Amino acid sequence: MTAAERLFAEQGLVAVSNRQISEAAGLGNNTAVSYHFGSKSGLVRAIMRDHADATEHIREHHLARCADSADIRDWVGCLVRPSCEHLADLGVPSWHGRFAVQAMADPVLRATAIDEALERPPLRRTLEGLAAHLTAVPLTVRAERADMARHLILQTCAERERALADGIGARHASWTRTADTLTDAVVGLFLAPVTTRP
Repeated sequence: MTAAERLFAEQGLVAVSNRQISEAAGLGNNTAVSYHFGSKSGLVRAIMRDHADATEHIREHHLARCADSADIRDWVGCLVRPSCEHLADLGVPSWHGRFAVQAMADPVLRATAIDEALERPPLRRTLEGLAAHLTAVPLTVRAERADMARHLILQTCAERERALADGIGARHASWTRTADTLTDAVVGLFLAPVTTRP
């Protein structure tokens, strides 16, 4: 799974073959992906689930601290910080941020990933807590901004991960600072004025 994730992150999902994954993992058997995961899509889903489990475990801790907070920043933090903290836990180099961007660009995998994520109780509770603080924002606008927030979080994490892996100097000194900046941006995104048209 680690070898596949690295290849997917660096080359893209479509460009990587099952043979390349087996070779990168040091396996002589070119059918290893099919044997263990059924297909390349099954492998991608397994990688996504593995990281989602770790991220949602972190989110549980943030939710416990957030409890019944009336501060929208706390709820956005529950949305943003688990991803950044999980990537920090992975060390350097890591590939999950870049892999996640690749997976979310695939229409089928994207739909599967979103459906599976929304079934996870910690994320559901986070989204419900956030929604309770956004009642003044129309539902359709909220949905659009949630999509924007997802892209912003994914891309920002992937860019920092790439900078760290390439040793070219990340924009922020730490994943914690990245989470702070993302929290600021996502709060601003959700609370931005809504343009009304006649």
